[in-house]
Amino acid sequence: MGAYYDEVEIEDMVWDASRKVYHYPCPCGDRFEITRQQLRDCEDIATCPSCSLIIRVIYDPVSAVSRNNPSPPCLLETVSVTVRFRG
Repeated sequence: MGAYYDEVEIEDMVWDASRKVYHYPCPCGDRFEITRQQLRDCEDIATCPSCSLIIRVIYDPVSAVSRNNPSPPCLLETVSVTVRFRG
C-alpha cells in the first residue's frame, strides 16, 4: 500500500477504552481507527469507516508485544541455511 493520507505517531492518537481502538481525526469528520491487536499483528494502517482515506501509524512493534503474543510476526525472521561439505 502506498498512498497514505498521512503518517501519524501512535502517541498522537487517542485510546478509546470503551471501543478498544486508537483513533485520530479524519478530514471527512469521522475518525481513523486501529486496534491493539492489529498493532500486535504488525499492521500499521488505520482506516476511516466513512471514507476511503487511510493513514500509516508509526509505532514500535516491540511495545505492541504482550504475554498473549510474545513474538509478533513482523519481528520473526525466517532464515534458511544450506550447508555443503566438500570432500
